[in-house]
This record gives sequence, structure tokens and C-alpha cells, in this order.
Amino acid sequence: MLVGQYNLIYIGFFQRSCVLSGIPESRVRFVVRPPRNVDISRWFSTSLLHIIHGDGDHHMPDITLDQRCINTIRFLSADAVEKAKSGHPGAPMGMAVAAFVLWDRFLKHNPRDPHWHDRDRFVLSAGHASMLLYSLLHLTGYDLSLEELRNFRQWGSKTPGHPEYGHTAGVEVTTGPLGQGFANGVGMAIAERHLATLYNRPEHDIIDHFTYALVSDGDLQEGLSSEAASLAGHLGLGKLIYLYDDNKVQIDGPTTLAFTEDVAKRFEAYHWQVIGPIDGMNVDEVESAIRRAQSEKSKPSLIICRTTIGYGSPTEGTAKTHGEPLGADNLRAAKSKLGWPQEPSFLVPDDVAAHMQKAVVRGQNAQEDWMTRLQSYAKAFPHEAADLKRRLDGKLPDDWGKALDTLFDDSTPAMATRDASGKVINALASSVQLLGGSADLAPSNKTLITGEKDQSSTNPEGRNMRFGVREHAMGAIASGIALHGGFIPFTATFLTFSDYMRPSIRLASMMGLRVVYVFTHDSIGLGEDGPTHQPIEHLVALRSIPNLTLIRPGDAAETAESWRAAIENTNGPTALILTRQKVPTLNRAELDPASNLHKGAYTLWESNGQPDVILMGTGSELSLALEAGKKLAAEGVATRVVSMPSWELFEKQDAAYRQQVFPNRIRARVAVEAGGVFGWERYIGLDGATVGMTGYGASAPDTVLYEKFGITVDSVVAKAHALVKNSIRTDNTIFAGRA
Repeated sequence: MLVGQYNLIYIGFFQRSCVLSGIPESRVRFVVRPPRNVDISRWFSTSLLHIIHGDGDHHMPDITLDQRCINTIRFLSADAVEKAKSGHPGAPMGMAVAAFVLWDRFLKHNPRDPHWHDRDRFVLSAGHASMLLYSLLHLTGYDLSLEELRNFRQWGSKTPGHPEYGHTAGVEVTTGPLGQGFANGVGMAIAERHLATLYNRPEHDIIDHFTYALVSDGDLQEGLSSEAASLAGHLGLGKLIYLYDDNKVQIDGPTTLAFTEDVAKRFEAYHWQVIGPIDGMNVDEVESAIRRAQSEKSKPSLIICRTTIGYGSPTEGTAKTHGEPLGADNLRAAKSKLGWPQEPSFLVPDDVAAHMQKAVVRGQNAQEDWMTRLQSYAKAFPHEAADLKRRLDGKLPDDWGKALDTLFDDSTPAMATRDASGKVINALASSVQLLGGSADLAPSNKTLITGEKDQSSTNPEGRNMRFGVREHAMGAIASGIALHGGFIPFTATFLTFSDYMRPSIRLASMMGLRVVYVFTHDSIGLGEDGPTHQPIEHLVALRSIPNLTLIRPGDAAETAESWRAAIENTNGPTALILTRQKVPTLNRAELDPASNLHKGAYTLWESNGQPDVILMGTGSELSLALEAGKKLAAEGVATRVVSMPSWELFEKQDAAYRQQVFPNRIRARVAVEAGGVFGWERYIGLDGATVGMTGYGASAPDTVLYEKFGITVDSVVAKAHALVKNSIRTDNTIFAGRA
């Protein structure tokens, strides 16, 4: 007989049976009710046996204790949301069972060392359910106090509204924007399998862990999850296991308002193993499903868990429990229904604390066992062990950049900076742990690593990622690879398609991940493909993302230094902006060295005498600015030409250096860039001028487009002359009127 409500007859019979069996009354646990939807006779018999045998019998499931642990998770979450008067209590209350089973029965982790390399990864893709994760972290012994749970969503707390990587111990990834965590997990699984293939040896499985995620209806509705799921199935990521909280509710109401597809068939079509729907409120069914998922080696697994959002509340199963506190009355009713004490709030019963804290010992034992095996591995394979340690520590070989020193010189012919980048990638590949590829544009982006295999289900050690036309997932997967560790991931597409990647780039910047984004075809210079493919506002958009370093090199030598800067940037992602068309290789014997790129802006060349005007250029327009500067000098205008490939690197220099490059006294300034001009006011000032784009491009050869849109040497020279002509010199300061 299945029960979903109180069954007082069985409870009374259970308690009386214990006494009649001669069991001391002190050994009889107080039972509120059997778990929801279990076989009542099985519950009775296993509970009775557990009491007879005592806590020492590990094989007898203590269902009552399980339920107390589960309800602790539920009400820590609900109490925190209620106290904050803000948050999402419904998902934690509905998915508490599945989350408890995963963390209690399966997850390999060490709360005392959250960064242990061979831990399982857990991604809360449904980041709005953050209190579910915070409750688990607190209960299992991470550095997250009960006081931090009480300070949920408050200034300075370790429990922000959505999980933030690097802010809270045990949080693997920043989530909240739906679908991102789903794709991040795919990247983690790719990294795990790749490292395992490279370094594991018979009887030495040093890299061996699962990637789990809890995903929601919203995650599956975002297009990003479709991109990522498709690639994960194609790659056959067997150690990727996702639990889908199929609660049939979203903020607007029932999911049937907008989401009626057959999720199981969809994921089967992606070549995933689909398990369920199962009763996600049933401990045994969840446990069985996860074990089945672990046994599948060639496919990722989706476990469809039917749950009740806001379980226990009078408003359970409705949108009212999704994104707002239950309210005092409903919270009291939920506690009453589930047999939970009304006071104190944030209750953690002693037996629950003792049980959940066992994760600490389990984790320490697992890590100690791994360390012992690692020592054995190091004795048998010392080179591999040292290399693996270096990679997992995020370090580089001492001479990693040596190949770049002589890659280009003054005799290098004119070449597109995308071509120069391709040469750099291949020069670095033997020493730098690069893993990446393009969104179906590798021949155009020049990102293939020569001699390396394509990443696939049969070649998991392949370093050339074939992302397909999946820019959004590509960006998020690269973040997952970076989060896992052991690699410096890179991605590639046309600059105009950075729009598809922007949410992933933003989160990578927020997390401070070392990811390299290669964006080619960076201006109207791509030519005939026309305005749909010609980026205009994209440089402006990317420069506005905090902690993203954007570099637009002006020639082959600067491209090499751009890559060097990107590899050395361990505090955030780097976007390399590269040309399709050829640009001259500048003669560094007559100019300042390309190594100055690391300062963000530097004086490339200047004529004799105190400059009357400063020209600044980036990318393909740097050589144009240089030519214009020399022409101005020949016409009697003292000129300084500044290469300014990176605003972000320049802003990191001290004030004295910035003043050296752009003295306040020189107000006549012209910026040249074949993109949107917004933002250049910061460097040209109110009196300067720009040569760039103020609208969309057109379909024509690049030389025609530059002429028609006025991005020419003559245009720069004319604007510079006008600024200098209108200048007023007072006390050695040059004031320039608008041109």
C-alpha cells in the first residue's frame, strides 16, 4: 500500500511492535510519518530492523534520519528566505530529497579541502535555489556558518542571492543566468575525461571523478542548454550526470504555459541516457537512478525527477513558492505538516548534524587514499606526475614563451593578424596546455593545432575542439574547462558573433577565469560579407564588460605579444581582436618594440620636437595612423603616433606612465579605429576627433569600404590639421577646438 499522508494506524502499530519485541523504549525513535510514496510494509520492516540492530548496522537504511536530514535542508532554506524577505524557497523544498541523496550517498568531496583536484564537481545550474546549496555546504562541514545562512542575501555575507565562485567555499561555479551551469558542467566533464586519458595508467586512475548538476525547467528552456546537451551527447561524456527538477512550475505559472515538449525524447535524440521520470521525493528511487547513471560509460545521463515545488507548504505545487518567501503563516503550516518544530528557526538537530558531518571524515579519507595512490603513481611515472601537478596548479613551464621571441621579425611579410595568431597557437601548443577550437570557423579563425586530434568520443585526448555552430555553449563550456583546471581553454568565432557569447563572457569575467577568446574578421575590413558580418558596436560592448581584457594588435609582432599577455592573465579572460585582411609587419628597428603592448598603449613613433598632435590607432588602423603621422610630420606638424591595443592594460599602468603617453598639455588628439567610436572620448578628450564608424557597413571589397567610409590617411591628416589649426597655445599648453 502506498501512502502520501499520515498513517496513524501503521505508526501506532510500529511503536507498539517495538515495545512488544522487547526493545528498550529509549531505542525507539519518534516517528512522525512514513516518507511520501513508499511501500508502507517495507518502511515498517526496515525501520523495525534498524531499531533492533541499532545505529551500528550500516546496511540498514535509517529512513527516519534521512527524512530529518531532508527536512533540515528544507527548513534551513525556507527560514533563510523568510528572514531575508527575498529568495526562492520552492526549489530547495522540492529537490531536498534528490540533493540529500546525491551529497550523502555519492558525492566525492572533502569539505576541509574544497579544491582537492579529484573531487566530484557539483553544479547548481538552477542558481536561484542557492539556499539548497548553502544548506548542504553548512551541514556537510564547509566553512559556512549558520550565521552566514541567517545573513542570506545581505551585504558582506558568504550567502549571496545566487552562488558566486570564489566567494563561498564549495561553490564550483557562479550560476543564476539559466543554462550557464548546464553548459559549464559539460566543460568540466570534457576536462576530466581529457586529463584522465592523458595521465591515467593501468592500475593508476589518478583522474577519476563525476560531474553532477541540478538543472531546472528554466535551464532546459534556454537555448544554451540545447547547444551544450547536443555537444555533450555527441562527445559521449559518460561521467556527466544531471538531475532535472521536473516540478512543472515556473515564475509565470505552470510550465504548460510555454513548455510542453517531451524532454525525455529530446535528450534521447541528443544521445543521452534518460532515466525516469522517477519520484524525485523518494530516497530509494533517486539512489537507484544515480547508480544506474554512474554505470553508463558512453553517454551523459539525465535523471528526470518529478518533484513538488514548495513541498509541505499550503501553496506547494504553485508559482507562489517559486520566487518569493512562503510568508510566516505558510512557513508555520509547512513545519506543522512535516512535523518540524516551529522554533527555533534555522534548526539543525544533533543527530542530523552528526550524520551530515560524516562527510568530513569520508572526504578526508578519500583524499588521503588519493594522495597515497598519487605517490605510487609518481614513483612509477615521475615525469607524468610532475607535469600533471604543474597543470592542475595552473602553472606554465619556465620557458613556455621562448618560441614567441623569434616567431616574427622585420622581414615577416604582411599578414592578417588572424594568420599570425594561428602561428602563435601552434608555436605555443607544445609547451602550453591549450585546449580549444572554433564554432565551425576553424579555417577562417586559424585555430587548428597542427598534428593534434579532434576532440571526440573516440579521441578524448584531442586538443582541437569542434564546437559546431554553438557560440553560446562554446563560451560557457570553455568556462567549465577553466573551472575544472588543467587547461587554458580558447574559443574562436567572428567578432560579430561575440553577441551570441556575451552572457558566457560576462560570467567568465565575473569569475576571473583564464579563458582566451579569439575574435577574427574584426571590422568592415572583412569586406564582401557585408553589414550582417561587419562588427561595429562590438568593441564598445566588449570593452564595457568589467574584468575582460580586450587586445586588438596592430601587426604580427603585437599579435604574438597579445597571446603572451593572454596566457599570463590569470585573473580574467582575454579577448583577442584580429583582422581578416593583411596588415603590414611594422619595422621595429625604426619603431618602439612590440613588447610595449603589455602596457596597453605606447608611443610607437614620433617626429622631432614637442608634439602638436597625438594620433592613436589599434589593429588594422595602426599602420594607417603611422602613415598619417609621417605625412603630417612631412607637412610640418610635429606628431606622436600611439599604438593602443588595450584600454584595460593601459588603465593598469600608473598615472605617471599614462601622463607620459598622453600629456595633458596636448589636447589635439585623433583616434583611428574601424569600429564604433563611442568611448574614445576618454582618451581624445572634449577637444579631440575620431575616425571610425557611426553606422553599419556595406558589402564591397575592404579597400573600397575604407575609402567610402572615410577611414583613410587623408581623413586622419585633415582632422589633425583642423585640430592643430584651432589650437590655442597658453603657458605651453595646447588647447584644440573641435574639428
